[in-house]
Amino acid sequence: MLIDSSFWLTSFSIAGLLIISAFFSGSETALTGASKAKLTALKAKGSKMAARALALKENGESLLGALLLGNNLVNILATSLATSLFTALFQDNGVIIATFTMTFLILVFSEIMPKTFAITNPEGVSLKVAGLVRFFVFAFTPFIKAIRFFVRITFNVFGVKSDDNSEEMATEEIAGAISLHHSEGAVQKEARDILLGALDLGNREVEEIMLHRSQIEMISTNSSPNEIFEKCLNSPYTRLPIYKDNPENVIGVLHAKDVLRSFKRFGLSQSVRKLNVNDINILEVAMKPYFVPETTTLDQQMKQFLKRKSHFALVVDEYGALRGLITLEDILEEIVGQISDEHDVIEQQVMELKDNSIVVEGNMTIRDLNRHRDWNIPDEEANTVAGLVIHEAQSIPSEKQIFIFNGFRYEILKRKGNRITKIKIKKLGT
Repeated sequence: MLIDSSFWLTSFSIAGLLIISAFFSGSETALTGASKAKLTALKAKGSKMAARALALKENGESLLGALLLGNNLVNILATSLATSLFTALFQDNGVIIATFTMTFLILVFSEIMPKTFAITNPEGVSLKVAGLVRFFVFAFTPFIKAIRFFVRITFNVFGVKSDDNSEEMATEEIAGAISLHHSEGAVQKEARDILLGALDLGNREVEEIMLHRSQIEMISTNSSPNEIFEKCLNSPYTRLPIYKDNPENVIGVLHAKDVLRSFKRFGLSQSVRKLNVNDINILEVAMKPYFVPETTTLDQQMKQFLKRKSHFALVVDEYGALRGLITLEDILEEIVGQISDEHDVIEQQVMELKDNSIVVEGNMTIRDLNRHRDWNIPDEEANTVAGLVIHEAQSIPSEKQIFIFNGFRYEILKRKGNRITKIKIKKLGT
């Protein structure tokens, strides 16, 4: 075959198809890698191209199907033309030459180069290609629907579920991005903990952070005014539950300010000790108790606190039995860490030793320990360090017992009754 007009026409056709293939490859990388947050910000500023790019990303399955379909069509067509061209030039060796030549050209000029260029500025490239890509998505829609139907039928045959939880995936993507930026030094540890804490509220339940019923300060209806006054004055809490007959029967919540107002109304200027139980009816002063299920997620509970304009709730199990209490401050501490004021009794929950080990309180939550030490101890089976040790030991350990699991060494230092109060922990390899 002589190098004539048909040779040049075929060559230019192959080159044109490779350029189209490069467009599809680069568009795929740019649109899938572009940040939704940045595109949303550009859309808010009035960018129509950003709106198109966002619309394409929202319809990810159709976008990917159209780009892959277009890319494969032009690559196959280009390879066919090259095979025909080289067969005419080199006869039997034409197929081999065409295979190696097209593999090199497609790999370098239609895959690596456009994708490398697109990944350097995915948002900018997305804005430029969105309009044309939208046209191809529209044009290929019938073929894409047929392919998607075939894929789903195939998945069903093999028992594969193709549906995903987009909300969960979005949360995981954000959490991953935060952790990545922290590892690169762009986000400080404190900021990382706050951001991850806020994201995790929907995955945690109130029972995980509530104050256990054994630690709740409560007031009996049989208490005298003087006892009530003294307890409200000495307690670090402003709200105290009121029970009748037994602590399980909570019938109200007493606010310290309401108590003070009542005493003032009945003549605090004289003497508290002269007042009797008939002078103040604490049930009239107290607020109605607010009960929440222990399975309520933290984000749901925060919304309820804001809606009810309340900061205090009693936690009950499925049988209505009292499990503990939770406050708005408890939820906020899951985001920003420990919040202390001048009235709080600050306890040192972590004591560092010279051998790189630490001594912690048994009731310290695993989440707080991970946050404090930047560890990754699993908390799926237990909320506290003591609970984790008991779960792993399958019994209540004795003092001086040592356990090794999850890459850590746990030594029981102190136990009171059935409660583990002090634990020594050392990360193996340190």
